[in-house]
Amino acid sequence: MTQKGYLIVEAKVSDPEAYEIYKSLAQAAITQYGGRYLVRGGAVEILEGSWTKLPRLVIVEFESVDQARRFYNSPEYQAARQSRERAAEMNILVVAGIENLI
Repeated sequence: MTQKGYLIVEAKVSDPEAYEIYKSLAQAAITQYGGRYLVRGGAVEILEGSWTKLPRLVIVEFESVDQARRFYNSPEYQAARQSRERAAEMNILVVAGIENLI
């Protein structure tokens, strides 16, 4: 069984208008590569630890880590990245989910 892959994104938006263009392009690429949003900028509440207040948190699920990487390295997403160059700073990581044993 293949483990799901999750992109976890922390974004600090500096130009909301330009960021809307990025969001549109990124969403199209995510859909094209079979991803789906699990979290997209909802309210964040720190319960424990020394987290800093996250301006925007996004979590996207893919069928596998490899598929998440294909999305990230795709020409479609690279065009989205280029569009957000001056609109936002991002930290992005990919993590493997746990295997569903059911």
